Formats: sequence, C-alpha cells, structure tokens
Amino acid sequence: MAYDEATAARVRAILAKRGHEVVEKKMFGGVCFMVRGHMCCGFANRSLMLRVGKAAYLDALDRPHARPMTFTGRPLAGFVYVDPAGYKTDAQLAAWIERGTDFVATLPLRVASKPSRTIAAKRPARQAAPKRPAAKRSAASRR
Repeated sequence: MAYDEATAARVRAILAKRGHEVVEKKMFGGVCFMVRGHMCCGFANRSLMLRVGKAAYLDALDRPHARPMTFTGRPLAGFVYVDPAGYKTDAQLAAWIERGTDFVATLPLRVASKPSRTIAAKRPARQAAPKRPAAKRSAASRR
C-alpha cells in the first residue's frame, strides 16, 4: 500500500476510543476513514488528509506542517494535508482527528442510497442459465 499501515492503525484506535462508527474505503491511492457516512480523514502516501470544513480551513492551514490539499492540482477548500512531522505523537494525531470528527459531526447523517462499487465488485458474477438445445421441428410442422 502507498500508506503506512501502522499509522492507519493509530487512526483506527483513536476513532474507536472516541466511539465513532467508521467505514474504511480505499481511495486516493491510500485509505479513507468515513464517519457518519462522510469522509473524515485518511492517508495519501504518508500525508494525513483531513476534512476540516471551509470555516476552519484557514485556521488549520496556520498550524505547523499543514498545507492545502491539492489532489487534483487545485486546492480543495475545507481539506488539508498534514505532513508526518505534524502527527508524530499520538496526541498530535488525536488533535488533528478531532478537528475532522468535529466538522463531520456538523453534517447530516449520510446513508448510502446504493451499494458501493467496491462491494459490488467483490460479489461473484451471476452465472448465465444453461442454454437449451433448439427443439427439432418435425416435417409435419414445417409445412
């Protein structure tokens, strides 16, 4: 994987300790942690991706080791990257994750309306029904 599994385990532990129901999804070449159905945080390479919302965006960027999330080449308002030095200790990581969970708590609960593609891709393909041989027509029915 393109992310550090040990750090992802630290994130899982912090989210579980705080009682959040979390769904993990593979995305952005890394892993994403969904809380209340919304992207909260994750990893792309070794950078922590964090959703802080537009109101807290500039404040988050003022923190050490934070920078705009520019996944598509343009900054995504409300999302930041945090370099590994910014989440070295468990206390630092927990503080960043709290920023993300605080923002996601302001959003309405999001329930998936259809199965995700990752789940659908894991389902076995439906097998086609065996074809019946064509019935032979009698000479009388051909007339």
